[in-house]
Amino acid sequence: MIPSWKSLNLHKEPRTQYYVDPVRIVWQSEDVGAKLERPELLLAGRDGQSVLSLPMEQVCVLRNEGSAPGVLFDFGTELHGGVQICIAGGSSKDRRTAKLRIRFGESAMEAMSELGGTTNATNNHAVRDGVFEVSYMGAEHIGNTGFRFVRIDFLDEGHFVQLLSVRAVAVMHEVEYKGSFRCSDDLLNRIWDTGAYTVHLNMQDYLWDGIKRDRLVWTGDMHPETSTLQAVFGYHDVVPRSLDFIRDESPLPGWMTTFPTYSIWWVLIHHDWYMYNGDLNYLLEQQPYMTELLRQLAACVREDGTVDIPNPFLDWPSSTNLQGVKAGVHALFIWCMEAGARLCTVMGDHDAEQLCRRTEGSLRKVIPDHNHSKQAASLLALVGQLDPKQANEEVIAPDSPKGYSTFYGYYILKARGEAGDIRGSLDSIRAYWGGMLTLGATTFWEDFDIEWLKDAARIDELTTEGKIDVHGTYGGYCYEGYRHSLCHGWASGPTAWLSEYVLGIRPVEPGCRTIRVTPQLGDLEWAEGTFPTPHGIVKVKHTKQADGTIHSDIQVPKGITVMAS
Repeated sequence: MIPSWKSLNLHKEPRTQYYVDPVRIVWQSEDVGAKLERPELLLAGRDGQSVLSLPMEQVCVLRNEGSAPGVLFDFGTELHGGVQICIAGGSSKDRRTAKLRIRFGESAMEAMSELGGTTNATNNHAVRDGVFEVSYMGAEHIGNTGFRFVRIDFLDEGHFVQLLSVRAVAVMHEVEYKGSFRCSDDLLNRIWDTGAYTVHLNMQDYLWDGIKRDRLVWTGDMHPETSTLQAVFGYHDVVPRSLDFIRDESPLPGWMTTFPTYSIWWVLIHHDWYMYNGDLNYLLEQQPYMTELLRQLAACVREDGTVDIPNPFLDWPSSTNLQGVKAGVHALFIWCMEAGARLCTVMGDHDAEQLCRRTEGSLRKVIPDHNHSKQAASLLALVGQLDPKQANEEVIAPDSPKGYSTFYGYYILKARGEAGDIRGSLDSIRAYWGGMLTLGATTFWEDFDIEWLKDAARIDELTTEGKIDVHGTYGGYCYEGYRHSLCHGWASGPTAWLSEYVLGIRPVEPGCRTIRVTPQLGDLEWAEGTFPTPHGIVKVKHTKQADGTIHSDIQVPKGITVMAS
């Protein structure tokens, strides 16, 4: 007889759950009426199995004698998931539960905050601050958010509770880091690793942009994420699953997430995904939607070659520079039509291919004014409407990394790479993404301004007098204060860029049948790494010689042709 549960519509969880012990106690209450005994026992690595009884001296005891005792834990790195709390017992015999307030934070100060107020702490997208009942002699899993810090307060006045263990419950895909990067600068190594981990955490049910806030599929944000994912993990079905999800949720003539530019990014991701994986069958599944979308985009180009769309958007930091946004949007249209023509050729749609080529030709007759926007100038350089060296010298390099954004930083770096300014790019990576690391970041943020470093406190410390709480003080637009995500996949650009421009590995033919290896070391003495392909792992090591030339050792699996430059 078939068990009844097998007749249900079951869905197997593809992710893996890990338990993580806290590494330190950042803060504990010191009020007279809030007594906390032996909290250090919670760092001992005890599991979530409760017991019938234990001597009081072997457990952490929280006593609420008029004030709620509290403790703030640091789990050492950003995580996605919740927390497991195990309680032996307590003095509330009538209820046999403990009432706990639990606060999650991506920074220590966020976990100490109150909802609302000037610092904009929220439960938006995921509950990170709530009151919960936890049973005696049990272990409860609480929370589903992005966090590094957890604060626990015991609210039952006049009672005590025996707390046995507190463990993070981390949920993520178990994936192999097939790609790698190492060089003579350890800071750059840490930055590559941090970008990889940032995307790893955002590989959840779909490819999200943030694990605390923005647990959504944003196609624009997916482009740097997918570039990083390809360089680190190779193929993963979270990418096509996400592309198909947003396609099905965005019936034409609507635009993806209201932005025509985000519909453009959907086309560009498909182009890059096909070049990397060479999966023609999957590409052909997109043909009806893609060709209709390309026609819809082409209809937004006027006879004079200018673009007319609703809700033009690049990224938030550039959004007040309307002329710059207009120029950047124009460049995205060129990029899209160029990529669209290639894809239509592969799909065998001659009419759509010719439409894309005609539209691209009209667009290229116009060179819009970037209005000193680094984002717009970079896009224009990448599509050949500006000379990359001129764009870099006149707009991008001056005052860098001032004017960068975590999302478009990837395209700024790519434009500088095309200009041959590898040293300048590396310096900007060190200063900008390295700046987040100096503040205690273990993942890269939704946004960052280099000016925030002045008088800034680390995010893994409570802010002291004379220091600035970066998380609660800064951020703009839709991410003011603690609503700001400190784990945002669109910020992972340096990981993809270091593999592409320093290791120099780029697909030339679909499915990586042919790759180009063009190393550029800048001020580095050496760089080495691996790059996953559908055929296996490419291994490279580049060493700078005494005369400045680069010696390269390149190992490729069978089925790959290398074009060295």
